[in-house]
Amino acid sequence: MTTTTQPGLGQITGNVLFYSQPEPLTPELHGKLGVKRMDGPFRFAKAGHAIPLTVGEFPLAAVTGPIIFVGEEKLPIAVMGLNAGENMFVRDNGNFEPGVYIPAYVRRYPFVFANDQSNSQMVLCVDRAAEFIVEGGDLAFFENGQPSEYTKNCIEFCNNFEIERQRTMSFVQLLKDLDLFEQKTANFTPNNPDGSAGEPQKIADYFGVSEDKLSKLPSDKLTELRDNGALGQIYAHLLSLVGWDRLIALALARGAQEPVAANS
Repeated sequence: MTTTTQPGLGQITGNVLFYSQPEPLTPELHGKLGVKRMDGPFRFAKAGHAIPLTVGEFPLAAVTGPIIFVGEEKLPIAVMGLNAGENMFVRDNGNFEPGVYIPAYVRRYPFVFANDQSNSQMVLCVDRAAEFIVEGGDLAFFENGQPSEYTKNCIEFCNNFEIERQRTMSFVQLLKDLDLFEQKTANFTPNNPDGSAGEPQKIADYFGVSEDKLSKLPSDKLTELRDNGALGQIYAHLLSLVGWDRLIALALARGAQEPVAANS
């Protein structure tokens, strides 16, 4: 890992949720910049209805909303809204609702590691477009040309996040190897004007662990999942799926239109 750019640094690759102007963090570019303290620092997360999650976060995130797996890689996602670009748990003042788990992916912002493919390394970047990055901020990025204590702590957090991301990939691969995934659908059944049940409407298609496949695993495989901690994470995922009802109830209570498919 590196925090500085070298001559001939290749193009930083990858599109990352929330980050619109990532730049390799250097004293030359960011020596006078820092972070200003804000009462509502999470305004940027208002646009994140589906936020990446690491496996170690499953038990905490499960109390907030559904944890699902998406895409060919079946990456875990915390669903925080029914409509694309609308996080239902972030208030207009930039704070999360009390009691809501804030994913580490959100808490690491505005820092992120990015791929420098030409040099085969990871580069620490900062989103220059973040509203709380200003010249002469309360928490400086650099002091005397060296990373400040604040920046060192952020680097450590990002390093830990990367370790957890790798552990999450191993967890997903384990589920794939055991063929535990199945396609699932979240539906919403509205009421007709006369009070009767209307036609079910699809909210989202996603991947989840099949309880049937899980129950049919050989006892030695179940023991292995229990001993390596994966079984607890699987159950956290399964229990989290009741959170679809919570999201629907929140949408209806706020007078929102009927839920539409989440583009996860």
